[in-house]
Amino acid sequence: MGNGGRIPVRMVFADRGSFHDVTVHLPADALGRYERLIDALREDPAITGEVFVDAHRLVAAFVVDDDDD
Repeated sequence: MGNGGRIPVRMVFADRGSFHDVTVHLPADALGRYERLIDALREDPAITGEVFVDAHRLVAAFVVDDDDD
């Protein structure tokens, strides 16, 4: 699991035919309240207060192994 109760999540976005990704470290307890990661990214105040997620451009979101980060 991530540092200090945080989990690394990689998000991939499409923007005018190209893709880019960003990895953020989100509160584990916030992610744990949802069955689906996308719901946490869209709805949880602990997450939405930290990071803006453009859901229209979001292609994929997944938890990253600490070894991959």
